[in-house]
Amino acid sequence: MNILLLGSGGREHALAWKIAQSPLCSRLCISPGNSGTALHGQNVSISPTDFEALKQFCLAESIDMVVVGPEEPLVRGVWDFFRQDPALQHIMVIGPSAAGAQLEGSKAYAKQFMQEYGIPTATYREFDAAQLEEGIAYIGAHSTPVVLKADGLAAGKGVLICSTVEQAQDEFRQMLAGKFGQASTRVVVEEFLTGIEFSVFVLTDGRSWVLLPEAKDYKRIGEGDTGLNTGGMGAVSPVPFADDALMRKVRQRIIEPTIHGIQARGMAYTGFIFFGLINVSGEPYVIEYNCRLGDPETEVVLPRLRSDLVALFQAAGEGLLHKVPIEIDPRTAATIVLVSGGYPEAYEKGKVIRGLEAVQNHLIFHAGAKRTEDGQIRTDGGRVLALTALGYSVEETLAHAREAAEQIQFEGKYYRRDIGLDLLQASSKAG
Repeated sequence: MNILLLGSGGREHALAWKIAQSPLCSRLCISPGNSGTALHGQNVSISPTDFEALKQFCLAESIDMVVVGPEEPLVRGVWDFFRQDPALQHIMVIGPSAAGAQLEGSKAYAKQFMQEYGIPTATYREFDAAQLEEGIAYIGAHSTPVVLKADGLAAGKGVLICSTVEQAQDEFRQMLAGKFGQASTRVVVEEFLTGIEFSVFVLTDGRSWVLLPEAKDYKRIGEGDTGLNTGGMGAVSPVPFADDALMRKVRQRIIEPTIHGIQARGMAYTGFIFFGLINVSGEPYVIEYNCRLGDPETEVVLPRLRSDLVALFQAAGEGLLHKVPIEIDPRTAATIVLVSGGYPEAYEKGKVIRGLEAVQNHLIFHAGAKRTEDGQIRTDGGRVLALTALGYSVEETLAHAREAAEQIQFEGKYYRRDIGLDLLQASSKAG
C-alpha cells in the first residue's frame, strides 16, 4: 500500500515512524514532512492544504491511502475533496469530513453538539460582534476565573483564562475586534472548571471505535505550569489517576454519546477523535474536541501502541474496526519537548542541533527541525524536538527523558524539567 501522510510536525514524525513499521506499507510519502519524517519515507514539497497539488501527486504516484495529521486540511475539507472527485474516490482518507471536523473547527458548534447529546461540559454562552454589549454584561455577572475561547482555529492560542471581570471584558472586546483574526469573530464565554486535565483518543469508523492510550500534556512554557500557553512542552502516558472507574465514565458518558451524535447527524467520520478532558473530583467533563491526534501526546501514545496502525486505518476505512483487536504496551511513556529560546514569542531559527547520535535507546521525534544543504540538522520552529522514553514507572521514565534532553544541544535550547512531576507527587499522596 502506498501511503501519503500530511503534515510536518512532531506528531507527523511519530505517525511516519509507526506507519513505516507496518508490513502493509509499501511506500510512505510525507507532505511536506521534516528532517525526522525523511528517515522513514520520502518528503514531498506540497502544502497539506493545496488540494489540487495533492490530487496530482496521488494520481501520479498511485497513492492508496492519505493520512491527515493536522487539523487545518480537515476543517478545509480534504476528505470531501477526495470523496467528491471520481478520480480520487478509490483513495482511503484517514480523517473526518469537513462536517465532522467542525467539532474542532468551531468551539460554538462543539458546545452545541455536547449540549444536544448530553455530554458533560462547562456551561457557556456564545457571542458575536453584534452582541458585544450583551456579552460584556454577561461577563460582568460571571464568576471568575472566566474562560474565553475564539470560535475558530487559532493555532492553539485562542483560549484565554481571565482572573478578573475587567480583564475578561477587555480581552472579549479585543477578540471580537479581531485579536485572533477570523477565528474570533465569534467568542465562547465558558465556566472555569477546577480539576486536572487529561486527553483521551479514539480511532473510529463513525460507528465502532477503539480506545488508544490516554495521556496528559503540559501546555505552559514555565515550570510549575506558569507563563504563556504553547503547543505543548511534554506529555506522559498512561495517566495514573485515569483509573478504571474514571475511564468507565469517559466511555459511557462521553465517547459513546459522541459516536451516537456523529451517527445521528450523518457525519462521515473515519479517523481520530481527541477528547480534551478535565477530571473534576472524579467526574470527567469535555473541555474540547480535536479531529486529529494531539501533539506532543502522539509522541507518547503511538510508542505504547503495539498493534499495526496501518491495519487499524484499513479496518476503519472499510468499516470493520469492530473486528480488529488492539494491543497496548503497559509501560509508561514520557516525552520532553526542546524548544527555541524565546518561544512561544519571537525566536530565531537555523541553530545547529548537536548530540542527536548520542541519544541511545530513546525515541527522537523531529518537529521544528530541518536538514539544510550543508547536511546539518538545524532548528526550524519553536518546538524543535520531542524526546520520548519508555520505562516501568513514571519516575524511571521521566529520568530517562530528562537525560536525553541534556544530551542534545543547540543555541537557546530550553525545556521544562518538571514534566510529569505532578503525577509523581499525586501518586505519593494517594499512597
